[in-house]
Parts: sequence; C-alpha cells; structure tokens
Amino acid sequence: MKVVFLSGSIVGSKTKTAINYAKTKLMDAYPEAEAELLDLAEYDVQFSDGRHYLDYNGDTKYVTETLMGADVLVIGTPIFQASLPGTLKNVFDLLPVNAFRDKVVSMIVTAGSAKHYLIPEQQLKPILAYMKAQIVQTYVFIEEIDFQHKEIVNDDVLFRMDRLVEDTIVLAETYQNIKKAKEEAYDF
Repeated sequence: MKVVFLSGSIVGSKTKTAINYAKTKLMDAYPEAEAELLDLAEYDVQFSDGRHYLDYNGDTKYVTETLMGADVLVIGTPIFQASLPGTLKNVFDLLPVNAFRDKVVSMIVTAGSAKHYLIPEQQLKPILAYMKAQIVQTYVFIEEIDFQHKEIVNDDVLFRMDRLVEDTIVLAETYQNIKKAKEEAYDF
C-alpha cells in the first residue's frame, strides 16, 4: 500500500510537523506500507493552466504523478484567511476530476484559531468528494496553542493523530478488500 503525506503549504512549520508525526506513526504501526512525504515548500510547482497532468514536467509532474500513484493520501493543510492555501488548491487544479477515485484520503488541519474548525467541512471535503475520494470522515484539527518549539504538546491531539492513522489504514484495507472481491466476481 502506497501512502503519500502531502504538506499543502509553502510557508510555516506546523502543518509539516503534524504530517511528519503522522508519517512516523504510520511507519511504526504499519512498516509494510510504502510512505512518502510531499512537502510543497520543497517543490517548484507550476500554476495549473488546464493541461493534462502528464504534460507538465519537473517538480509539477513529480508531485502530480506521486499523488496519482498513491493508494492513500494524508493531506495536511493550514487555514489562511478562513480558507485553504492557494498552493494546495493549485495541486487539486492540476489533477483530473477523478484523481482520487479508489483512494482513501484523510486530513490534518492546522489553524491559528478554533474559529476555523469548519473550513475542512465546507471547503476541503467537497473538493475531495468531487474528485471521487473515499474520505475518512473525522479529521484532526490542531490549533496554534497545541504546538510549542515546533512540536505538538497536546496529548489529546497526539491521541487523535494516532487514531486518524489507524482509521485511515483500516478504511484503505477495507476498500482494497471490497475492490478485490468485486474483481474476483468476474470470470475473466
């Protein structure tokens, strides 16, 4: 199972800190999984101009092909000005409409204020659903107060992160088993 962790911003450290924690937890609990971190701050991703994702080159092609090749995505995003960062939205715009079909997607959201806890429900989940993702219904919302010296210091957040990793893998395995059973039902 290929799991891609996407840190969806080019600024700040909190989202990457949270995504790194989730990746470490996944690798500890499921060492057979193949995990990769895509930190958008480390890539020069072009703006979407309507081309097919395979027609891009360089970092843009690498990021889109890596996302398309994943079985599971864990998307980390900060909330800026009560919205998703443009860098993350651009990645979605680069991909085809059915990019997340048969992929399980979970979310880790960082924000400076509890006032933004519904942004994933109102903005991110509809995009993922439109792109045909199998969405893990719960997500982890982390406030600025939960970080100290680039580490998560709230034990409840850590517990929820552990649970999110487990729920994501359980859902992914379940969907893989359902898909396999459907394929085996055909006699050719």
